Amino acid sequence: MTGSTGPGLRDLTATRGLLYGGDYNPEQWTAEVWAEDVDLMVAAGVNLVTVGVFAWSRIEPRPGERDFAWLDRVLDLLAGAGIAVDLATPTASPPPWLAHDHPDTLPVTADGVRLSQGSRNHFCPSSPTYRAHALAIASDVVARYADHPAVVMWHVGNEFGQVCHCDACAAGFRAWLRARYGDVAGLNAAWATTFWSQAYSRWEEIVPPRAAPYLINPTQRLDYRRFCSDTLLELYTAQRDVIRAAAPAVPVTTNFMGFFPHVDYWSWAGALDVISDDSYPDPVDPDAPVLAALTHDLMRSLAGGPWLLMEQAVGAVNWREHNPPKTPGRMRADALRAIAHGSDGVLSFQWRASRAGAERFHSAMLPHAGVRTRLHRSVRELGTDLAALAPVAGSEIRARVAIAFDWSSWWAAEEPGGPSARLRVLPQVLSWYRPLWRRGLAVDLVHPEADLTGYDLVLAPQLHLVTDAAVANLRAFTAAGGTLALGPFSAVADANTAIRTGEFPAPFTDLLGAGGQEWCPLPDGGAHLDLDGHRYPVHTWAERLEASSAVVLGRFAGADLDGAPAAVRSPDGRLLYLAAVGGDDLLEAWVATCLEQAGVTPSGQVAQPPPGVEVAVRGDHTFLLNHTRTPVAVPLTRACRDVLTGTDHPHTAPVPADGSVVLIERQP
Repeated sequence: MTGSTGPGLRDLTATRGLLYGGDYNPEQWTAEVWAEDVDLMVAAGVNLVTVGVFAWSRIEPRPGERDFAWLDRVLDLLAGAGIAVDLATPTASPPPWLAHDHPDTLPVTADGVRLSQGSRNHFCPSSPTYRAHALAIASDVVARYADHPAVVMWHVGNEFGQVCHCDACAAGFRAWLRARYGDVAGLNAAWATTFWSQAYSRWEEIVPPRAAPYLINPTQRLDYRRFCSDTLLELYTAQRDVIRAAAPAVPVTTNFMGFFPHVDYWSWAGALDVISDDSYPDPVDPDAPVLAALTHDLMRSLAGGPWLLMEQAVGAVNWREHNPPKTPGRMRADALRAIAHGSDGVLSFQWRASRAGAERFHSAMLPHAGVRTRLHRSVRELGTDLAALAPVAGSEIRARVAIAFDWSSWWAAEEPGGPSARLRVLPQVLSWYRPLWRRGLAVDLVHPEADLTGYDLVLAPQLHLVTDAAVANLRAFTAAGGTLALGPFSAVADANTAIRTGEFPAPFTDLLGAGGQEWCPLPDGGAHLDLDGHRYPVHTWAERLEASSAVVLGRFAGADLDGAPAAVRSPDGRLLYLAAVGGDDLLEAWVATCLEQAGVTPSGQVAQPPPGVEVAVRGDHTFLLNHTRTPVAVPLTRACRDVLTGTDHPHTAPVPADGSVVLIERQP
């Protein structure tokens, strides 16, 4: 675990319980609406709202002007009602005058097209002009409200993720490379620029990976992704430091976006006082609950403890091609899942539905149709649920199983020019996670260089790039008695994307007692894997292995790999390797083998979740979420009480169709 989240979030929940509310955008409404909003928030159980995320042009309508009168009134109203505020620096969406007066603040695509204003996030992270104006408005907001009684948390920007390829970014990239490699010779060695005559003689020759005739140097692209993540982190920390100087006791956050591909959240986590995340699972995707749980586990792991669900939708979103709304049961389950996986609150986008603008069809806690709606009744009911679950706040989750995940490895694995564009990292991670989720097992996500003490089993579904430090760390984990399971296309590349030569996974073949010789993307159909007496279809990917001292657990059947090892275990049982991609049945069997090898079994109030029922344990509370359309009776290992209804269940817990139950052990 990263251990990022400090006392800030715990202090908030110690006095307020679980946090409940959402984005509040009063600048979109007249002052007459504000008092009504506050009254309705109190009635719904709201105790925290995020204010000011997109208010830059309202606060600074013209260069250098400041209009704080409206925001003073809003914060005073909220404070008077006992509603706390997560106040944002409004730097995510610059006003049109900044782009008009300073076109250099606008981002440029890899094709050389300079984007325009009229949307949001329209800024170049490297632009000195943007940085100066952003820091100026942030500094003035902080100076005015650092001591306001409503402000209990600060929110820097919004959903950092901008990527630009302009000349300012090129200059920043070169400075970043100088710091990383020291001199041009070091860069040439790391980038292997003898390939395709790419050797550089001066720093000025280096540019971002822009549009080019063919494939671009993969190490150049990887380093640019690292640079972009670090550059955005600079924007965050500059504003965070202004806040800390003025209000050192108030925690600072910004909202992450799950498995977001453009920012390395491992490198960001230590810079935040509170890890927060935006979560928008698709209500019609059967895999959405699994992916949401996996993402929540990532956030808890980044935080090293409780985190905060900063945004979710209470109904439909507006940005998919087709936007079915959530049922009340699904909205409740999505909220309770976040709590079960470590969130200390549930915030939604947004409080009142916008009448105009690009998100006018996005659901809100207070919909266009008003308070006498099923949706708003559900919002109030969720507020009651979260109040009943106040004792959960601050409680920890103990995981014996971890999944190794690294952004640099993800980026490197999916570079163009590889054996197959069909082998994707996140689907692999999800397929290995799903059997753990079905068993109700707690899972942490870990950086491969992190401390692995306390885990019995570490799974690496597709850890393509491994640094030397990660290799040493993973080998030490197995030497200390832990069990490590590697998936296909793992341990292939070093920190600079260069192939680790020899049989693969090269850093581990001596421990494994087996080695791979060839990556074999599969034609459609025809290949299987025989494991534990069962035959499972495999698809997309396979590898040609040869076993020496390894125990062969499964072999390929069919295609060009007939009879070749497909799943192997080291002689001491501490290292396992799966050389194929398969469906749910194969991964269920494979993960079961890994769990058995590591001695990990489920424990708690539910021994075996029935099909369709999601189980998660946090502290003394067991969450049961029924994803089926029929009621389910869940067998219990001990007598329990439903916290949400007060009902006792001695032997089984009935969970309604599309319903949720939260249990604690019943005291004699």
